Amino acid sequence: MSMKRTKQRSTGSRATEDDEDKAWGKPAEPEPKWAEVEAKPEGSFIPFVLSSRYAKGNLILHSKFGKGLVLGVEGARIEVLFQDGKKKLGHTVT
Repeated sequence: MSMKRTKQRSTGSRATEDDEDKAWGKPAEPEPKWAEVEAKPEGSFIPFVLSSRYAKGNLILHSKFGKGLVLGVEGARIEVLFQDGKKKLGHTVT
């Protein structure tokens, strides 16, 4: 006579694949500080226009928030570091 046993799921300290990817993947880049952005020459900032497309690392000049550095792009939104902190703005995707 045989008895079937069901496998028990371990909820212990075993690492998941996501944890392993983070541990062995490329280390996160250090986030830039405002002083690094402020030190850039005036001519390197382009005026922010909603209908333009931006990429990570672009320097922009916003009419309300001033100088900024694009930290990341997520679809139709960009995350920008301004002197007052991070803001999310829209931009053209195509």
